[in-house]
Parts: sequence; C-alpha cells; structure tokens
Amino acid sequence: MDSFVNIHRRKFLKYSSLAISTLLSTVSCSRETESGINSSNAALKSTPTSKKETVRLAQNLSPISGVTIVAKGKNFFDARGLDVLVSNFTSGKQCLETVVGRGADIATTAEAPTTAAAMANQRIAFLARMEYSDLKTLAATDARIKTIADLLGKRIGYTSGTGAEVYTIALLRRAGLSSNDVNLVNLRPQEMIPALTSGSIDAYNTWEPHIYNGLKALGSKAVKLDTKGIYSETFNIVTTADYLEQKLAVLENFLRALLDAEEWMRNNREDAITLVANAVNIERNDLAAIWNDYVYEIALDRRTLDILKTHAQWRLDSGSHPPGATMPDFSKVIYPQPLQSVAPERVNISL
Repeated sequence: MDSFVNIHRRKFLKYSSLAISTLLSTVSCSRETESGINSSNAALKSTPTSKKETVRLAQNLSPISGVTIVAKGKNFFDARGLDVLVSNFTSGKQCLETVVGRGADIATTAEAPTTAAAMANQRIAFLARMEYSDLKTLAATDARIKTIADLLGKRIGYTSGTGAEVYTIALLRRAGLSSNDVNLVNLRPQEMIPALTSGSIDAYNTWEPHIYNGLKALGSKAVKLDTKGIYSETFNIVTTADYLEQKLAVLENFLRALLDAEEWMRNNREDAITLVANAVNIERNDLAAIWNDYVYEIALDRRTLDILKTHAQWRLDSGSHPPGATMPDFSKVIYPQPLQSVAPERVNISL
C-alpha cells in the first residue's frame, strides 16, 4: 500500500512541477511581449484576439478610392479588427446601388449617387469624405479654344447625371454662357479621347485620369484649359442607416483604419503611388504625374456639404430627380457621429 501511494505521489509531484514550469514560461513570454520595443507598431501589426468582424466593401476601383485601397493593401483594416471583403466596380453609382440593395455594407461613391439616393428617400448614411479633386476640360488644339469663353458654339463632351454635368453647367456659367450656347454630347469618360481624336467633339469635361490620358494620347493636339476651382467632385464613404444603427462600433473602426491609411499615404508618398497604381492597373508614372490632384483626407466639412447641396440643386433645376422631390434635409443624410467619436477635429460641419 505504501508503495502504491509513493508511486502516485511521485507522479503528482512530477506533473505539478511541469504545470508550474509551463505557467511561469507563459507569464514570462507575456511580459516580454508587453514590454517589447516599438509596442505601438507591434499593436498595429498584430491580429486582435477576438474574432474579426466581416465587412463587405463596394469599391470604385480608381485612384479616387486610394484611401480604401491602401487600408486594404497595408492591412490597416485587419489591425482594426475588420475582415474587409472588397468587391470592385467601375462607378460609384454601382457601388451605392449595391449597398442599398444589401449586396454590400459600405460604398465608396461620389456626390451624384448620394443625392440621387437621398432624393429617392433611400435611408442612406453619409459618413465622411475621403477624397476630392477638381474636374477639368481638355480641348482639341485645332478647335482654337484658349479660354473658357472660347467654348461658345463648340461641341463639348460630358457625362450626364454625374459631377461632370454639374461642372459643365458651372463652367459655362463662369464663361457667361448657357447650355443653349454650346452643343453638349453625352459620352462615357472612356469614349471621350476617341471622340476628340476623330474630331466629333471639340472639347470634353471630366475627371482624372481621363484628362491626363487625353494629353498623353494626343500630345500637342490637345490643350488643358485653366478651370481650377470651378467645381470639385468628392468621393465618400456611405452606408445605410440600418447598418449604422446595428454596427456603429464596426463603422468607427472602419474610419480609424482609413485615418491610419491616410497618414501612411502622407508619410510614404512614393510607396502609396506604387500601391494604388498597381491596384488600379495603370502605369505608375502616369499616376505620379497627377497624384497631387487627388486630395486624400478623411473629413466632414463645409466643402463636403456645399458640393452635396450644389449637386442636389442641379437635380432640381434640371429635372433629374424623382417626381415630387425637394432639396434633401442633409441632417438626415449626413451622420457625423462615427467620425466625431474617433477624430473630432475632422468634423467641421453645421447641419
């Protein structure tokens, strides 16, 4: 009997010693991790212990989505506990329609789809602007257009229902002209360079990179007009009001990741150009030439609201709206709370 007890006592002491040794080793490793050098960088790169939240992002695959492209490519979403599944589209309109149809949770989109959805009384939630850039005009050298006043009587390409149409009206107004003084031709951006090359239009109004691409293709046969400051198009983060109500913490972490990406882009300009150029499949040198035209900034400010109101007013003036639509109450469209909670200095808007 004593022998039996002694055997089991030895086994108990053996395994107890092993358990204590393992516990001490674990505590030691934990302390080393907590006291490691560059702990802030380690925290950013580490995977949260809790399960990541899945988010479906409908993204316009273009340089205007540069911040979300970087947030995904540099794992800033992962660092904020988000598993972001990206579906790429060729327009912000498609992105927002996908979100409204519950095919995605968050869209990157411009003011045109936003005002269309608001006037249709769809329950969208506008969270932040992430980029803005001026729209521009490229003219054929043979058309002898040196200033915007020379657009009188010319054939001008534009894209109906987008910020390019609002820009066109503002451009003509600045020149003392109206749509009756020119011949407007509705074209998709990718159709504009062939149309200008063939001579079927004299000029076109659009966003980058289509102006740069036109200059690259036509060389001395094209000239860019000085239209800086006439109209800027924004690119924004929009979800649904239902998703906001259910996933506020997720959206706050999404915005934190975008702020991380914005800072990285500012501090790593050359690497950011390379990453975005590879993602959107354009030549790096081509993107580098127009990189400064894209203003990447997560914000809710007066510029954002003014552009939304300008676009909504254009819809009312042009009749491009649902029957009975009025100017949207943007206090029911713009939701500053998520950005206010994570970066209050980025919110400067009165609704």
